[in-house]
Amino acid sequence: MLDTQSQSGSQLSTRKGERSLRLYLARHQDEVEAAQRLRHRVFSAEYGAQLSGAPGLDQDEYDPHCEHLIVEDEQRQEVVGTYRLFLPEQVHKVGRYYAQTEFDLSRLMALGVRILELGRSCVHPDYRQGAVIALLWSGLAEAMSMWDIDYLMGCASIHSTDGAALGSLYRSLEKHLTVPEQRVFPLRAVPGFDPQSTAAPATLPSLLKGYLRAGVRIGGEPFWDPQFHCSDLFVWCEASLITPRYQQRFLDPVDSLKK
Repeated sequence: MLDTQSQSGSQLSTRKGERSLRLYLARHQDEVEAAQRLRHRVFSAEYGAQLSGAPGLDQDEYDPHCEHLIVEDEQRQEVVGTYRLFLPEQVHKVGRYYAQTEFDLSRLMALGVRILELGRSCVHPDYRQGAVIALLWSGLAEAMSMWDIDYLMGCASIHSTDGAALGSLYRSLEKHLTVPEQRVFPLRAVPGFDPQSTAAPATLPSLLKGYLRAGVRIGGEPFWDPQFHCSDLFVWCEASLITPRYQQRFLDPVDSLKK
């Protein structure tokens, strides 16, 4: 068994999954770029996102300071899934979490806990039957234990521009909201968003469905992201929920989470 060395000096065990899938933390720049190439394919080709970085790569100022969790199909020699992990000790190098560009996190920052930000996550379109996300989730569970993380947070994308439909969806998710003391607030509201809307709700992405089944909470009303042409919901959960026993909850077909 090969161990993968992280930037912080800790180790995450390489794991094997279905279809010759291998899970590891990126150690070299070419591995990071392979993940960025998959991100570009999904975000640009599928969703028309306006991306920065070298041609064919999705890159931003956070990437050099993050861990990159990768699933590779060894038979195809291709990265087929990735999560970007932003550790609390790295935040000062950028000045803020990515989520702080979209939400007011004042209440959460005052808790004095160790928060890992999950971002820029996506799965290759040929691998959205659950195995890749289950393997990523198992790696995430190990990473949170390894780095002594208290909470996980991130921005879950819903690719809808219909404010009324999003309002209706949000109302249906009220039972999944965080307690008021852990609520966040969007810095840019979704145009036409109405939590009292009776319109047909927007479609909830499969990955977000899996998060909610595992006990992940929604932090408040969505943020409108014009760069990615989508709305983002803030997700928040205790580290104790991210355990291997939850892997089976993610075996439905999986959509991508771009952040």
